[in-house]
Amino acid sequence: MTIGGFVLKNALRNKRRFTLSVLSVAVSLFLLVTLMVALREITNPPEDMGAALRVVVRSRVSIANLLPARQRPVIEKIPGVEAVSPFTWFGGNFKGEDSMTFAQFAMDANLMQTIFGEAKCPPEQMKAFIADRRACLVGKITADKYHLQLGQLMTLDSTYYPNPLELKVAGIYAGSMDDRNVLFHQKYLDEASGDLGQVGTWWVKVKTPEDMPGVIAGINQAFANSANEVRAETERAFQLSFVSMFGNVRFLVGIICTVVVFALLLVTASTMSMAIRERFRELAVLKALGFRRRELFAFILAESFGLAFFGGLVGIGAAYALFTFADVPKMTNSFFVSLEVTPRIIGIAALVASALGIIASIAPALAVARTSVVQGLKTLD
Repeated sequence: MTIGGFVLKNALRNKRRFTLSVLSVAVSLFLLVTLMVALREITNPPEDMGAALRVVVRSRVSIANLLPARQRPVIEKIPGVEAVSPFTWFGGNFKGEDSMTFAQFAMDANLMQTIFGEAKCPPEQMKAFIADRRACLVGKITADKYHLQLGQLMTLDSTYYPNPLELKVAGIYAGSMDDRNVLFHQKYLDEASGDLGQVGTWWVKVKTPEDMPGVIAGINQAFANSANEVRAETERAFQLSFVSMFGNVRFLVGIICTVVVFALLLVTASTMSMAIRERFRELAVLKALGFRRRELFAFILAESFGLAFFGGLVGIGAAYALFTFADVPKMTNSFFVSLEVTPRIIGIAALVASALGIIASIAPALAVARTSVVQGLKTLD
């Protein structure tokens, strides 16, 4: 019998324990990978291709504070600005749902392709959207979820505005990093709300990346010390500002991951200790035959490492398959658009599995090293 066969036979001696041990490692590492993937998605949201040329302008006091519509011509005159569109959150519920699963924004329909060029829509649908003040564009994920068709009416009841909106689906867009939103005309929202002359935010398209710092500084300076001071920032910075509202998510997820790894270490170490304790007499016989301590340690290490790594392979592979091939928006009720198991996450999880296998073998190996041949032979199986 080869050394590899000997190690494998020992590992499979108690098949039930082997299976349960592998599953416990697999489930724990699946949970670890899931937490790391979710943390990456929350703290490092994806960017569209056009994000490098977009600036978001919001109230300096709070994002909930509306901005006066008269700011638009001032922003348009700032050097480096190509286009400016209002972007007002409506906060509507669809079909009586308790919570929103997609956001709705009012904007200048004529600038849709200029500012959000990565969101692709058939030309005839875009023309229909621009021509009809009550029309809307629906993201493909939302359209598929609710089985929305062109020409269908959508009634949105807002928790923020007093009057509901009835929108006609004129087009379905795809290709952006978030194909869930519903976009409609700012003019229609103004009519429905009594023309308050206010918008939620301004989304600005700059001409070149080099113009970005000057445009941001120019917008902030244009409304400094006014009744409606603004905060202009890149789209990326705007996204990350929402992440900060969740508090220290990274610390919380880190604590959970630590607990998972510690529990996994206890399970693996306990399994290996139990397996070695049952084989003390056999290991004593190997000692008597001339096997040295480092060789016995190598047997125990190979068994422990193999068990942990095999369980890690199953758990990591299951997480990768699930988040790569499953319908993530449907699975998470549209909370996440995508979940990516990156090579870095796979590497960290594999490193954790390997380290656990090594650490879990130390205590059983020391126990075997300290036990003499006579004591080992006296041990009952």
